[in-house]
Amino acid sequence: MTRALIIGGSDAGISAGLRAHELPPDVRPLLVVADAYPNFSICGIPYHVSGEVADWRNLAHRTRADLEAAGLDLRLDTRATAIDPHARTVTVVGERGEERLGYDQLVIGTGAVPIRPPIEGLDVLGAADGVHLLHTMDDTFAVTATLERGPASAVVVGAGYIGLEMVEALRTRGVDVTLVEQLPQVLSTVDPELGALVAEELKAHDVDIHTGTTVHRVERTGTGLRVHGSAGFVRDTDLVLVVVGVRPDTALAETAGVELGVRGAIAVDRGMRTNVDGIFAAGDCVHTYHRLLGTDTYLPLGTTAHKQGRVAGENAVGGDREFAGSLGTQVLKVFGLAIARTGLRDHEATTFKPVTVGAVADDHKAYYPGARPIHLRITGDADTGRLLGAQLVGHRDSAVHKRVDTYATALHHGMTVADIEDLDLSYTPPLGSPFDAVQIATQAWTRAERNR
Repeated sequence: MTRALIIGGSDAGISAGLRAHELPPDVRPLLVVADAYPNFSICGIPYHVSGEVADWRNLAHRTRADLEAAGLDLRLDTRATAIDPHARTVTVVGERGEERLGYDQLVIGTGAVPIRPPIEGLDVLGAADGVHLLHTMDDTFAVTATLERGPASAVVVGAGYIGLEMVEALRTRGVDVTLVEQLPQVLSTVDPELGALVAEELKAHDVDIHTGTTVHRVERTGTGLRVHGSAGFVRDTDLVLVVVGVRPDTALAETAGVELGVRGAIAVDRGMRTNVDGIFAAGDCVHTYHRLLGTDTYLPLGTTAHKQGRVAGENAVGGDREFAGSLGTQVLKVFGLAIARTGLRDHEATTFKPVTVGAVADDHKAYYPGARPIHLRITGDADTGRLLGAQLVGHRDSAVHKRVDTYATALHHGMTVADIEDLDLSYTPPLGSPFDAVQIATQAWTRAERNR
């Protein structure tokens, strides 16, 4: 019987374990988890901080009992420290002390760790001072402990996905928020025209935004914290949250001689195999095959981690499956807005001749009450007409998240922009139009190309 050992209890690790057990049911994978929270939704953390998910336990996709009933063995609060690929053992440290666990096939799903920017004071100030990074459940408990002390104000450093979700969570808790971003716009993963709509929504909820501003120093004062940044930025506050992105956690893999690839992530092929025999890797610790670019990139997304984990788990027990590739499909809620994207933007489509055209279309027929505009930007290849990407911003009730999925499906199958007009999409006046907003935007692109 194959001894399948999996390091990591988040999306990739759990998916790998479940798939490995599913195929030959006599395989019962052993998962080694560094903390006590296997299969918890990191994406759900802001909604526990806001109070919308009152009990942190509800962030668990499955309980430990559920996972064990599904065929997995778990070792919690156990940290893997080294891999010997020749002896096929992993050294772990936990409540039983240090020991070596044998394996026939190993899956590494160590995920990512928060980036610590070079901010003076970040190395000496911590949660007890009200200065936080956010990535794990323990980080979450530290933030909520600070919030229980009743801070009146917060400075959030970083205006990406987690930063914006945490801004909303803090405002929901009644905390005054200053948002600081080094780049010229909030949410730099979308074009400036759409980033401006997000900024308007933040300002409408009394968020103080400072873009083009780099934080240099955080210090304690007699009454709280003081944040210093470029262009004379100074802000006194009670809480500082630094969320400027993540980097792959590869320390364990490197002990086995595993090669690294794009942006220092673990290099894997499309079967999630590393260069070391018997070792697979998946999730936020690995680089990702991009379906459009046909090359590897770094896209740490939960959806990608789940899919890669299943591929790794299947192949670890003798399968021969390939990861189909990522398109970077994402969606985010910021107060009353939903922001989504899939595929490539102009500056990312380096192997194509990209053209992007904007459009605005109602989410349903205007004569039915409550119609709201969706702002869309369509990117296509000028030479072939192939769809390359789409970006959307609309009201959170305008099905933006499902409309971006239509574009993601079209991208997956290599459709042209014009092909989307022919899709047989559903229609009823309260929910859509005979030509959906998805198609109105692609019609605008083909019309602009025809007239160019």
